[in-house]
Amino acid sequence: MTLKIALLGAGRIGKVHAQAISGNVSATLVAVADTFDSAAKAISGQYGCEVRTIDAILASTDVDAVLICTPTNTHADLIEQFSRVGKAIFCEKPIDLNLDRVKQCLAVVEETGTALMMGFNRRFDPHFAAIRAAIDDGKIGKVEQVNITSRDPGLPPFDYLKVSGGIFRDMTIHDFDMARFLLGEEIETVQAAASVLVDNKVAEYNDFDTASVVLTTKIGQQCVISNSRRATYGYDQRIEVLGSKGMISAENHRPISIEIANEAGFTRPPLHDFFMTRYIDAYAAEIAAFVKAVKNKSAPTPSGKDGHIALVLSEAALLSVAEARVVKVSELD
Repeated sequence: MTLKIALLGAGRIGKVHAQAISGNVSATLVAVADTFDSAAKAISGQYGCEVRTIDAILASTDVDAVLICTPTNTHADLIEQFSRVGKAIFCEKPIDLNLDRVKQCLAVVEETGTALMMGFNRRFDPHFAAIRAAIDDGKIGKVEQVNITSRDPGLPPFDYLKVSGGIFRDMTIHDFDMARFLLGEEIETVQAAASVLVDNKVAEYNDFDTASVVLTTKIGQQCVISNSRRATYGYDQRIEVLGSKGMISAENHRPISIEIANEAGFTRPPLHDFFMTRYIDAYAAEIAAFVKAVKNKSAPTPSGKDGHIALVLSEAALLSVAEARVVKVSELD
């Protein structure tokens, strides 16, 4: 039996998930909804699903689960609505930009017993997952330091920045989740620095385009995160983990992995241009994990709780920048 899925939101990330669903033999995309009819029709035409309204999907008897890829300010309401009609839910991060609203939403999910999975796709990247597997196998001993480099090739549209929640809630939130995933311990303190170096207009939105964060756990493990909205050389995604017995790293990846050596030196093709291609395997594995969890009636992961903790860390980073100090996570949660 295949899991029948409806896609809410036919934008950039919705298209990525539609492709992942189409490649999964255990799932089928039956419906898509979007406020822009042309976007919904494009996915409908490509994957053979119906265009429906969100209200129609809520009432549909042929939909087992939904993927929420709509704007952030709609996520919590949609999670609650679909929880109450008994449909499994996959939601892109974050649940909401307000911690109290997130708690209210997760209370509904707990009350209804709904399966909820958060869209932290990087956990499912084959290379990053292999790092976690090597840690679990004891290959590098006890984790002591993690270094995460995550830099976008350029600024997103300013219309997006205006509603994104800022660099920490929108971009670094993925790295906060990855830090927890690799450290294996909860974060106790957050120290962040942030600047506007790419475009002065970013400051008009009370946002930053360049950030560095230091996280520490109760036992003293450290994670350093480096973010920028401008990497002229491509989508820069690297991780290094130092342990008591050694080190493991995941380097950048390219659409074509070759190296040319001649009188001009050593050259390689450019990096991936953004997340849609760099993490295509991660998105497929993420959807496969969601489908498997729902079909097996097991708790999906990353969970709503993981989404909540990542947002807490984002808020701690904002407070650290505002007050130029180390922030204890317990201050916020």
